[in-house]
Amino acid sequence: MKIEGKCACGEVQFELSEKPVMLGTCHCSRCRKAGASALAFVKGDTVSITAGREFVTTWKAVEPYKYDRFFCSRCGTSLGDLGGEHGTIPINAHCLDNDVPMEHAFHEFVSEKPSWLIIGDDAAQYPKHPPMPGNEP
Repeated sequence: MKIEGKCACGEVQFELSEKPVMLGTCHCSRCRKAGASALAFVKGDTVSITAGREFVTTWKAVEPYKYDRFFCSRCGTSLGDLGGEHGTIPINAHCLDNDVPMEHAFHEFVSEKPSWLIIGDDAAQYPKHPPMPGNEP
């Protein structure tokens, strides 16, 4: 199964060789401000950037966050952690070109959710990071 994705301007393109492990929403202030809260979690070794690597810029994570964030330097699209290679990493689900049938599995960092946002589904909720396949201690 090949799943393709790209930024808004199309300069940065990537492929997933496997379906994402799960889909979740992050409510941390960093993801909200970066414009990428709907996250597809994928095995890091299944992601490859196929075009536009020179347009990818990185924002390094600072505790309590553990994932770096990658952006297209031309259009500003938040890509998620396209550079992660080990374990399970988040990528911006809105960048996927293929419709990947998945159920929303969780909400993370609900401790940072703004009061005006009402979670309207029954997905599991975690105050910080949930346990992720491939990232167990």
